Amino acid sequence: MTSASASGADVDLVIGPLLRYVSADEATIWVETNGPCTVKVTLDDGPESSADTWSVHGHHFAIVMIEGLEGGKIYPYRVELDGTECWPVDDGFPHSVIRPPSRDDRLRVTFGSCRRTAPFDEANLKELGADALAALGERMKITDATTWPDLLLFVGDQVYADNPSAEMIDKLRQLHPEDDPIGEEVHDFEEYTWLYAESWSTPEIRWVLSTLPSCMILDDHDLRDDWNSSWDWRNEIVHEPWWRDRVLGAFGSYWIYQHLGNLSAEELAADEKYLEVIAAPDEETRNRLVDDFAWRADDDPSSSRWSYYRDFGRNRLIVIDSRCSRDLDPDRRKMVDEVEWAWLVDKATQDVDHLLVGTTLPYLLLPGIHDLEGWNEATSEGAWGKLYAKLGERLRLALDLEHWAAFRNSFDDLTGLIADRAASDSPPSSVLVLSGDIHCSYTAEATLPAVEDSVTRVHQLVMSPIRNTLQRSVQLANRFFRTRGAHAVLGFLARRSGVEDPAITWGVNQGLWFTNGLMTVEIDGRSSRVVVETACVEDGLQRLVEVGTYVLADGSAPSEAGNDAGRTELAS
Repeated sequence: MTSASASGADVDLVIGPLLRYVSADEATIWVETNGPCTVKVTLDDGPESSADTWSVHGHHFAIVMIEGLEGGKIYPYRVELDGTECWPVDDGFPHSVIRPPSRDDRLRVTFGSCRRTAPFDEANLKELGADALAALGERMKITDATTWPDLLLFVGDQVYADNPSAEMIDKLRQLHPEDDPIGEEVHDFEEYTWLYAESWSTPEIRWVLSTLPSCMILDDHDLRDDWNSSWDWRNEIVHEPWWRDRVLGAFGSYWIYQHLGNLSAEELAADEKYLEVIAAPDEETRNRLVDDFAWRADDDPSSSRWSYYRDFGRNRLIVIDSRCSRDLDPDRRKMVDEVEWAWLVDKATQDVDHLLVGTTLPYLLLPGIHDLEGWNEATSEGAWGKLYAKLGERLRLALDLEHWAAFRNSFDDLTGLIADRAASDSPPSSVLVLSGDIHCSYTAEATLPAVEDSVTRVHQLVMSPIRNTLQRSVQLANRFFRTRGAHAVLGFLARRSGVEDPAITWGVNQGLWFTNGLMTVEIDGRSSRVVVETACVEDGLQRLVEVGTYVLADGSAPSEAGNDAGRTELAS
């Protein structure tokens, strides 16, 4: 691969290229540049396409839509800015390529969450461990493209606005006054752009994101820790003096850097806000449009949708916004509001072989934590009186009790939706829930007692973190919450608070793992399996090591042994 930097040119890449959406015949490539220009993408032995940049708050972006691809071909591509080639660069990695799928019955999705950014020096590798995404890039560099994932799915915390790197903190300290209430956190749109540049610009990460299609969904750290955890949290934080700038920066940058790339060319062409922004006559107008959109997205969740779906032949991936579309009213608490839920039901009831559901927060937690969150929600709503209600709210924030189990109405709704699909005339072979967030990884198999004769296998897959730390005390707590004793005691407390047993049973059958890593779901026809890999440093290189490969669905009816394993697997 030869050097093709744009040294001496007026414009250059700031971030990217990021290969985002890829189907059998089209693709989108996202870039940020350091000035206005025309971005041209040329495919070897394929089409070319171009787009003009548009600017927001002094930053310049473009999404290039490429059509006319042929499934099964591998297209090396190049990027030009105003006629000067700026990609590929001579960084030791192969040529970036686009790989439209050739078959609709096979799919390989690699996913994970919670990736903190820090240099790959000895001190940071010791503190945060190996970066599983960088390790994936190192392996891809020396393996055939046919072995690579078809899609990367990032299920939350792609950046840490409230816990930035040491290098970023030094930069923020120089900018923020000592008495600034925002402290060492990111404040506004400009500072969010620094986070994305830091996170996506190391050579390993840059090449992976230029070569593998990616889907993303936000969680709290993309915005701020505990975002929308409860009604009380929100009523308190909206009065902070820095709140408005944080909201504008968080949602405006998320929309541009992450969300737009989740959409197909057809969806972008129908997105009124996107069309309005790129057609605006000047940057001042675009700034106002994006800021107004960002503020309304937080103030009125029904005004925007971050959830999306992707079809891969007879397989569907639905990615749920389980952070911003919440209804926090104590009288009707919901993980997703009624508008979002109606959309989810519509998208989940199609005839598919495998239904993959991405949600940043695990649906099926460790049994003890599930019981604890149910008890906490009930007591916070007054099941044990006003004193326990106040204590319950404090406990919710202190222990991050905000997963699906803490929104029992939504947990039951999702359980009912999965049961309906399993009991339908054309049930999927598997329903796989892909999650992150909790800095602990595992697989859990579930049984729906009301539809035990269904061919549908239900699994919760949790992979977290891609790169982060986990305190020893938290590891011990998670191991405790998996035990029969924790389930018995906390289940008793939950029932004493009026919490009914769920209409689904489950247990952890693989894990727990407390290390950086990735999971890959592999689908072949109506069969599916998951490959679990952890990251480490060997001979100075970041590598992925396979922990195991586990069958999720074999394309036939689940055995009684499989049901029993999913129902009873608890530690002593």
